[in-house]
Amino acid sequence: MITREVCMDIKVMHRNGLSIRKIARTTGLHRKTVAKYIESDTLPGYTKRQRSSILDPWRQIIEDYLEEDAYQATWIFDKLTRMGYTGSYTTVKTFVQSLKEKKTRIAYMRFETEPGRQAQVDWGDFQIKQSDGKIATIYVFVMVMGYSRALYVEFVEKTTLEAFMDCHIHAFHFFRGVPQEILYDNMKHVVTGRQNGRPALNIEFLHFAYHYGFSPKLCPPYSPWVKGKEERPMDYIRERFWRGYVYTSLKKANDDIMFWLEIANRRIHGTHHEPVDARWEKEKDCLGKLPPVDYDTSLKLFRKVHKDCRLSYNANSYLVPHHMAGKKVMLKIKDKTIRIWCDQELIAVYQEPDIKHTVVGISDIYTLLQTDRSQQERKYGKVKGRATRGLVTGSLYPEVATRPLIEYERYAGGTAWNN
Repeated sequence: MITREVCMDIKVMHRNGLSIRKIARTTGLHRKTVAKYIESDTLPGYTKRQRSSILDPWRQIIEDYLEEDAYQATWIFDKLTRMGYTGSYTTVKTFVQSLKEKKTRIAYMRFETEPGRQAQVDWGDFQIKQSDGKIATIYVFVMVMGYSRALYVEFVEKTTLEAFMDCHIHAFHFFRGVPQEILYDNMKHVVTGRQNGRPALNIEFLHFAYHYGFSPKLCPPYSPWVKGKEERPMDYIRERFWRGYVYTSLKKANDDIMFWLEIANRRIHGTHHEPVDARWEKEKDCLGKLPPVDYDTSLKLFRKVHKDCRLSYNANSYLVPHHMAGKKVMLKIKDKTIRIWCDQELIAVYQEPDIKHTVVGISDIYTLLQTDRSQQERKYGKVKGRATRGLVTGSLYPEVATRPLIEYERYAGGTAWNN
């Protein structure tokens, strides 16, 4: 194959009137070669010969894995090796990297949601300096309405599921309604794992979403641009509120951020170029109505009541009425208050102690057990053998006549016993 420069020379000489024979003698090429490039409309190019690769039979499998999730090359290599792949790890890694880079280069189109359609939620973290000089972390919950860009922000000490749902409830009341769907990344409070290649949603959170009537939506892994309405407000909060802010307490921080939101939600937004609060007013009528009663976000656990009328939770024992022995009860824990339920009946309410390995309850429970004849009959009644039945009925201890001791002395002196 000739170079592009030689091809250009052939074209120029032919345009200047030289014959094919003359061009062939000048360039040292065959006449047929000269004729071919004269007739061609494109410059010559090098075609890379596709050689077969040991990875060829496995390419589709790798693509399917990456469509399922953003697995690492090491994980994929281990899977392929078990299936019979005999190539090197480097070959797999190079191909996996090329596919991931191709995905990240895919262009995306900015979309605007209609009023009340979508909100986006995420966590952020902030470092604070405590009074003893140590550095601690507090967390911020942010919800952004997709149409108006109205913000709700709340600081919490722990990112528990309980705090996550409580922040949602506070946000719904702040916005005076519920959006149709809320977009999340793959956070643990929403996604607990994967089943058959699909995300498995947290059951408790699904019940929460059903109660408020919104649909949880997940953005693809490693795709931060999908949730851009959320990522940019987080930077906005860091720069406009947190930078230079002196943190003293969680309550004061939440009071201050609520005051700041009154100003932030009146700004002219850089995307729709309208006041946020003006679009928010339009959006309120399109939001779903709040339910009559808020969702109970208490931590819910089941425990079995033992024969000693106790159940265990967090290294402590709690007393419950004796008629609950052997049954499973539900514990609802919130703000260190423990409510114990059996079906729809509230059995007991306790405050969780600060110390461990202690018994919490009222001793009257055992007093009631001792005086409850039905419990005694259940334990020692007709279902037991004759030898033990008398312990309850009293038949093992018959009443007998009693006499003064002087009578026994008289009999001991020789008086007949049958007189």
